[in-house]
Amino acid sequence: MLRLTELRLPLDHSPDALAKAICDRLAITPEQLEHFSIFRRGHDARRRDAIRLVYTLDCTVSDEAAVLARYREVNPKDPHVQPTPDMAWHAPVADGAALAARPGYQRPVVVGAGPCGFMAALILARMGLRPLLLERGKVVRERTVDTFALWRRSELNPESNVQFGEGGAGTFSDGKLYSQVRDPRFLGRKVLEEFVKAGAPEDILYLAHPHIGTFRLVSMVEHIRREVEEAGGEYRFQSRVEDLLLDPATRQVRGLRLADGEVIETSHVIMAVGHSARDTFAMLQAQGVAMQAKPFSIGVRIEHPQSVIDLAQFGACAGNSLLGAAEYRLVHHASNGRGVYSFCMCPGGTVVAATSEEGRVVTNGMSQYSRAERNANSGIVVELRPGQDYPDDPLAGMAYQRHWEQQAFVAGGGDYRAPAQRIEDFLAGRPSVSLGTVVPSYKPGVTPTDLATCLPDFVVEALREALPKFDRKLRGYAMGDAVMTGVETRTSSPIRVTRGEDGQSTNTPGLYPAGEGAGYAGGILSASMDGIRVAEVVAQALAGLPAQLRQ
Repeated sequence: MLRLTELRLPLDHSPDALAKAICDRLAITPEQLEHFSIFRRGHDARRRDAIRLVYTLDCTVSDEAAVLARYREVNPKDPHVQPTPDMAWHAPVADGAALAARPGYQRPVVVGAGPCGFMAALILARMGLRPLLLERGKVVRERTVDTFALWRRSELNPESNVQFGEGGAGTFSDGKLYSQVRDPRFLGRKVLEEFVKAGAPEDILYLAHPHIGTFRLVSMVEHIRREVEEAGGEYRFQSRVEDLLLDPATRQVRGLRLADGEVIETSHVIMAVGHSARDTFAMLQAQGVAMQAKPFSIGVRIEHPQSVIDLAQFGACAGNSLLGAAEYRLVHHASNGRGVYSFCMCPGGTVVAATSEEGRVVTNGMSQYSRAERNANSGIVVELRPGQDYPDDPLAGMAYQRHWEQQAFVAGGGDYRAPAQRIEDFLAGRPSVSLGTVVPSYKPGVTPTDLATCLPDFVVEALREALPKFDRKLRGYAMGDAVMTGVETRTSSPIRVTRGEDGQSTNTPGLYPAGEGAGYAGGILSASMDGIRVAEVVAQALAGLPAQLRQ
């Protein structure tokens, strides 16, 4: 099979144009083309008057070796025709069931049922290693009821919300499934294939920027849970880990203590708790687990009419079903030395309340699969630096987040409404007393005010410089009635739990820090990929094989 990349066709191309383009690229007759499939489809909208679809295709041709040799003879330096790589995932342990049947076997424990945790559990279960997955929150549908209670009635359950519960924080998000991380082993493809098996739409396998949406994520994580259980794994909900039990001499993990007092004996713990498990990170520090402060960013959510973004990105092609709701990525290097960038952009979505602690306001963005809501929203955030903006201590970043989340709670009125401001007012340095044509989507509601009271001065300065610059790149971005809602603080974990090449904590054998909370991922796809990598090394360690994280 051959892989063809960068094959460009007009947005309105006919159904038979792909086959013709393949034949033209390879200089073959239609009879020689036996089969083809789309591996990836994106678009190039740099020229709005001539938007092109950009394909990567896998095709089967007769006499493939001769076709490839002839192509390379004519195009010796062209990298866009190559043999299709082997993208299959291969289990590192083949006899896990026999291993798990031995007397005295202690099953591995996964802490956290987000994308990293449930993928790690799925891989371990498929190898017959009978993992136990512990989740402090509830099953996804009960968790959804609790989350809606905050959004509709300002009632927060600190153990069951946007951050905690089956599916992790990504369940209430746009469900983006793309990443900037290197993926030489095609683990991202493995993740997408598992998600499709679990009920995700098949187009995630080929769209350049695939997404699922919240409602589909709910049923998908339920399906994965059933697969783990059918393969011999176990889930336990409302099971918060309160302590890590260590050998006093070697610091080897010996088990976990839950909040209800139960002790679970194990020598292999995958810690995949997500970026908001602040009490868990405090426990790990108290136990002496090696951690570092890590940079993160804070800022606001910004909302525009989706039609404004569509027109700015696609011009006359706005509304084309192949393009969908327009996305954007924006970056500005401010004169105060700070990077300002868009984060977790949600086309046709809503801004949601995402706090996990009482007396604090946190924003995030969410979309359904259709991306059909009237507003586009995105985080616009400014980078922070440990040792400069807050002490270079592992837990100092969490304290910094909490401070600004509490300020936002006060500015919003003290009832989980969020502080909001029109861009025109923000740029002019005056509080908003009312909002305009852009209706904010945040529930349980917003309070017009001055966002400068709940953001650091250097963040306000950088945002005021960046917004007019973004307007030059994306016409209408600094429209006066666009709404900014604060605060966006949970962009990434402010902590890295350090690990070695074998995946274990650098000073606590048997502890495997993983995913976004531990500082090794940034979204659903990369967290899932890290879950696979860590599951592999845990399986190898259980089997007594040399273990090394494979990228």
